[in-house]
Amino acid sequence: MSRTAAILLAAGSGKRMAGAVPDKVLATVAGMPVFAHCAAAFAASGVADLYVVVYRDFAQMTTLSAFAPTPSHLVRGGRKRQDSVAAALAALPGDIAYVFIHDCARPLISPEQLVALHKIVRREGAVVLAHRVTDTIKEHRGNGRLRTVDRSRLWAMETPQVFSRALIDRAYARAMSRGVLVTDDAAAVEALGRPIALLENTQPNVKLTTPQDLAYLEFLLAGRG
Repeated sequence: MSRTAAILLAAGSGKRMAGAVPDKVLATVAGMPVFAHCAAAFAASGVADLYVVVYRDFAQMTTLSAFAPTPSHLVRGGRKRQDSVAAALAALPGDIAYVFIHDCARPLISPEQLVALHKIVRREGAVVLAHRVTDTIKEHRGNGRLRTVDRSRLWAMETPQVFSRALIDRAYARAMSRGVLVTDDAAAVEALGRPIALLENTQPNVKLTTPQDLAYLEFLLAGRG
């Protein structure tokens, strides 16, 4: 029987937090570490049979392990995000058929979204949680010249991003062998020319990036409670 794994990425350096907290995924928001909110949503959804928690260093690993859903493998991350994902993929057992990849700086995911993503990936092979771009976007073309981009075709990528195991393995093997920098997992799959389904998210899915995001996340998570 095929199984599903969830890769929970927690190894990021958080440089843009400017020292506001020692570790953004362990910062307490609405009574729990940011990572714990992510872990709780996955555990409640029941979508994953196995978790791979990607950590930065031994001290962080010790704390993350206390909040990690079970069963979990803990894997040390790499210098770049894609190195961390590649290390986590390499740690998966052979019977894993589908893989969630989630940046644990996004604590607002819901069990319902995870269940919907799981259903879609089994049909489509690749799906990303995303939201429509509502701002007017302009391309700066130099010398003060601007070009308005058709926003009806623009989507902002979020996580989780979910793939068949065979597809994401092949995509990352290609990216790593060619030294290609990918900013998200969908970019690696795009390079194969494979279609990716989008699940529209109409709710905030803020990524904790700067100190100002802490208060906003506190407000949103406290409102859920």
